[in-house]
Amino acid sequence: MTKQTDIKNNEWSVEDSTTLYGISDWSGGYFSISDAGEILVHAPVENDETKEISLMEIVDGLEQRGLQMPVLLRLENLIDERIKVINTAFANAIKVANYKGEYRGAFPIKVNQQNHVVSEIVRFGKKYHHGLEVGSKAELLIALSIISDKESNIICNGYKDAEFIELGLQAQLLGYNCFFVIETPEELPLIIEQSNKMNIEPMIGARVKLSTEVEGHWSKDSGERSLFGLSASQLVEILDELKNTNLLHRFKLLHFHLGSQIPNIRNIRAGILEACRYYIALHKEGAPLGYIDIGGGLAVDYDGTRSTEGHSRNYNIHEYCADIVEAIQESFDQHEIPHPTIISESGRAAVAHTSVLLFNILDVNKFESKNMEINFPEDTPEPVLNLFEVAQNITPKRIQECYNDIMHYRNQSQELFIRGEINLRMRAAVENLYLLGLNKISETLPSLKKVPPELENLQESLSDIYYGNFSIFQSLPDAWAIEQVFPVMPIHRLNEKPTRDAVIADITCDGDGRLDNFVTSEGYSKTIPLHSFDKNKEYYIGVFLVGAYQETLGDLHNLFGDTNIASIRINSDHSFDIVHEFEGDSISDVLSYVEYEPQTLIKIFRQKAESAVKDGIITVAQRQKMLGLFNDSLMGYTYFEK
Repeated sequence: MTKQTDIKNNEWSVEDSTTLYGISDWSGGYFSISDAGEILVHAPVENDETKEISLMEIVDGLEQRGLQMPVLLRLENLIDERIKVINTAFANAIKVANYKGEYRGAFPIKVNQQNHVVSEIVRFGKKYHHGLEVGSKAELLIALSIISDKESNIICNGYKDAEFIELGLQAQLLGYNCFFVIETPEELPLIIEQSNKMNIEPMIGARVKLSTEVEGHWSKDSGERSLFGLSASQLVEILDELKNTNLLHRFKLLHFHLGSQIPNIRNIRAGILEACRYYIALHKEGAPLGYIDIGGGLAVDYDGTRSTEGHSRNYNIHEYCADIVEAIQESFDQHEIPHPTIISESGRAAVAHTSVLLFNILDVNKFESKNMEINFPEDTPEPVLNLFEVAQNITPKRIQECYNDIMHYRNQSQELFIRGEINLRMRAAVENLYLLGLNKISETLPSLKKVPPELENLQESLSDIYYGNFSIFQSLPDAWAIEQVFPVMPIHRLNEKPTRDAVIADITCDGDGRLDNFVTSEGYSKTIPLHSFDKNKEYYIGVFLVGAYQETLGDLHNLFGDTNIASIRINSDHSFDIVHEFEGDSISDVLSYVEYEPQTLIKIFRQKAESAVKDGIITVAQRQKMLGLFNDSLMGYTYFEK
């Protein structure tokens, strides 16, 4: 018996897959499906042309080069494109509104700290003077090392000790626009002390805590109970201290942050208007502000619904930029205040689209009955016989009764096994009858006018488990920690009808290591339609929009380390070049992360093997084979290898 999804039984096409997986809704135009049923990447190349290449072609090229699954694929063309899109959208909004200020972007390094991501943003963003936002000394060192454009801003957020401040002042000495954004009143005296020591006047900013609250997952980043920022009274303290120390003329920037993913444009506009009131008030106090930093918030439409759901947004980037420019302009024109430079710290919107997690399926567990011959002996207990009878006679009119009987007789039969009154083979027969009955009920449900509430989730409970060669904790930590939704779909066979309903488990042997919240044409679903699995053929899954935070937040659950990584650039002739490739962590690497010394482990195991030789348990040849395997495993990939 094959468990069918709710897909219609007509002839399948790539258009059906496009609709089913919603790829046109969430992909931003960067991904589509080819006539061959493979996902295409649409990448801008030279002269603003767009070229396509199949993900399967890329996978084949990676595997030929020895990069086995799982692989994190970075698309450098899209990194460039996203920086271009953000900067040109603000430039267009400024031009249309006749706004007199400028726009300057600042990528928050914490969103993706990987060297080749940040370096590419800085390299390509130089033409736009796109800078960096840093929240630690380590991130500041990155910025100081790779930024060469003196018109790009370095925004220093987070807690700052004396060394942090000294590094920022050194950046100023070199001619960089390095702003110290004050998060707490205690930071200002330390900034003043260090600047006096070095005889360098600091560039001061202040982060204000707005009362505006936003919707979605990151709502706690906003409002008066948000963790960071200055209250109105604390802002007055800062203002007075700058006046008293003759540094008010260095107060250049006002900053606020409502959250990294704001789904509702009304929340953004409300926050801008409130921040403008603070800016206007500070201007009246004599602060020569010239920059307004609106923080992050430009959302990514992970589910493609264009709604106010936490994983979506009800606006596009052009509406976002136009609303911000318009709100600032209208607020300041009323008070004849010069238009400030607008800074935004868009992280998700800059890099989410640029990375795809690719992995292969290793195995499938199906919750359906097997074709097994059942011979009931004369002493077969009545609950088992009753279960057999009910499973053979499922009818739509008695669907709830049949379900209740199946559950009742199955439970009674299990008790018999626990008491030792039926053997293992009979217990297996009970399990098979139970699945047979439930699958028959599941097949009957679509024909009912009204499904009983108790049976609404039956199909979900019978879905297959597809075991993927990846760790959710390492590669998709937000999916586990905060139930972040990412688009998931096969990257090939999309001209075939997917006939299985499934959840996807990783290989960590942890109950939380699973993907069971998917975006489909019907909305959110606990299962995803997938194709039947053939163990003799590879089946590849892609998880999209994973460029923001996922690499940075990954952990070593079950000691699965970083995956293989490939950064590619797509060319105008539809080919691709591997710009950077990194082998994922070896077992030796991850053991050293958790304080095991690989050489010590080798020494201990060698001693054990030698003792076994002396005791006559193994031969010298077996000893050598054991040591070779031990050494090879230490150097091997932490994931499943062919």
